[in-house]
Amino acid sequence: MAVVRIPVPLRRFSGGAEEVTAAGATVAEIIEDLDRSYSGMKHRLLENGGLRRFVNIYVNDEDIRFLQSLDTPVNEEDELSIVPAIAGGR
Repeated sequence: MAVVRIPVPLRRFSGGAEEVTAAGATVAEIIEDLDRSYSGMKHRLLENGGLRRFVNIYVNDEDIRFLQSLDTPVNEEDELSIVPAIAGGR
């Protein structure tokens, strides 16, 4: 099981947990497992079959958008971080 770091805005889905574990061979499978355990998580992360515009997911500090996106392989010892993007300002 991989460790998944949950950002503050999504912790209401994880029961307040900062970190959870999820099973899967790819990021997409991890998200599916997260949604089974924490209903509503998938909807907050994905849109039209891809990652939402203002959501970033890192596998061991590597942005999945520069890897294989949702098909990025995940091992049991990997750590995933969900990071909401911040936009705006001047």
